[in-house]
This record gives sequence, structure tokens and C-alpha cells, in this order.
Amino acid sequence: MTAQNSATLPTTIAVKNPVRRGTALALLGVVAFSLTFPATAWGLESFGPWSLVALRSALAAAIAGAFLLARRVPLPAREHWAGLAVIAAGVVVGFPMLTTLALTTSTTSHAAVVVGLLPLTTAALSAVRTGARPSRAFWAAALAGAAVVLAFVAWDGTLAQSGGALSAGDAYLFAALLVCAAGYTEGGRLARVLSGWQVIGWALVLCLPLSLAGSAAGLAYEPVHLGFHGLAGLIWAAAGSTFLGLYVWYRGMAEIGAPRASQLQLAQPLLTLVWSVALLGEHLSPAAPVAACAVLVCIAVTQRVK
Repeated sequence: MTAQNSATLPTTIAVKNPVRRGTALALLGVVAFSLTFPATAWGLESFGPWSLVALRSALAAAIAGAFLLARRVPLPAREHWAGLAVIAAGVVVGFPMLTTLALTTSTTSHAAVVVGLLPLTTAALSAVRTGARPSRAFWAAALAGAAVVLAFVAWDGTLAQSGGALSAGDAYLFAALLVCAAGYTEGGRLARVLSGWQVIGWALVLCLPLSLAGSAAGLAYEPVHLGFHGLAGLIWAAAGSTFLGLYVWYRGMAEIGAPRASQLQLAQPLLTLVWSVALLGEHLSPAAPVAACAVLVCIAVTQRVK
């Protein structure tokens, strides 16, 4: 190997590895998120919607607080608290509460429609918030991916469950879409200056007083019927979706940027439908493999273009 090659090789590796690492981390986050709706449906077998969301946040905050204390992490700088508040309001409180309320009247496959639009919404908010300017090819692929997911959800019959009319559950889902996209955007931005686990860790700790109060109130007024499904759903929603999922997701976003990371979530509704069949016994349309292939093509385009 020549001296020139020896000098340039480390630079090449340094450029390529963060992208691959970031993509892998974001994909791991998508897999964790895809289990959120089935886990929530399980959790609702034992807890009321308000109790489930509050307990989920409190348990995740306890995990995050233990990590922060063990690592002796200092408090974030003052300028970061506003962003952490947006994350807390969006992904710790808003999205879990709104989707849980929606799942009291909707199936998990119907709720997957919100995830079908989340990648496009996150990319758009990120472009406005951070000034990122993805190419026209990126936006075309992002729009195509959202259209494929929505077309599949409609073909699968999930939109027809309410007779084609919008319901209260749909209103909850679209509100969840907006607050989650805002939380993702702020988290991706802050993860460039704080590590991913600190971003979600401090957001969870920020909500801890509200989570504890909500847990006490919810358990006092909502019936509890403890069972394996309910406890398993609560534990995964807290430790898997909320803490671990958001940790790797924000780390991935910091590596590859919010617009590119967001498009990996195009695969999430299809994964959620697979989990819904495997864990909840819901029906999966024969069109799923076709939709999955189309979504993978759209994801590949968004990851290759600038």
C-alpha cells in the first residue's frame, strides 16, 4: 500500500462508517417502534389508557434516571431545555397518550396509517426547523413511499372499518402525527450535541413528576386487571419503545440526518401489521408483500439521493 493510499484509507472509513452505523441504529429504532402499537394493545388488557401511558413514562423515566445517575451526567445547558420540553411533550406524553386513546376504538392495523404519514411529516418539519434542503428526487421518493403505505392501508381495509368517515380515533392519530414529528425533529437536532440516550433520558426525567401524578390518578380511577399480556405490553412500551427505541433512533438521526432517517420509518406500518398478525391475530392482506417491496424501493432511493 502506498503512502498516499495509507493516508486516505482512514479518511474513507471515517466518512462511510458513520452513515452505515447511523442507518443501522435508526433501523433498530424502527423495529422497536413497530412493536409499540401491539404492545399498547396488550397493555390495555390490564390497564386503562391514562394509567398505561403514565406508568409507561414513569417506568421509562426510572430506567433513564438510573443511567444518568450511574454515569454522573451533568445537567444539560440552559439552551437545550426548550428542545427537551418539545421532545417530552411530543414523544414522551403526546404521542403515547393520543395513540393509546385511538387504540381504545381502533385496531393496530388502522392506527398504522399515522406511521405511514410520519416519515414525510418529520422530513418536512426538519427541513423547516433545521434548514435542510433535500433534493427533488428525495421528496419524490418520500411522497411515493407515503402514498404506497396509505394505499396499502386502504387496500387492506383498515380505512373502511369506520365506513370511510373520520372518527375520534382518527383525530387522535393525526394529532399524534404532528406532535411526534415535532419531537423527532428536535431530538435529531439535539442528538448532535448530546448523546442519543441523554436526549431521551432528560426528556423522560423532565416528565417524571407528571408521570408519577398521572400514574397515581390513573390507578385510582381506572380498573386494573393484571395479566401476562398487560405487564409484557407495559414493559416493552416503556423499556423497548420509549427508552431503547428512542435512544438508538436519535443516535441514528444524528449520524444521517432527520430527513433520511425519517424515511426508514416507511417500513414501520408493514412491520406493525406483521406483529399484529403474529401477536394479536389480526388479518393481513395478501397485498402486503407487494407493498413491502414498493416501500423498500422508496427507502433505497431516499437513502441514496441527497
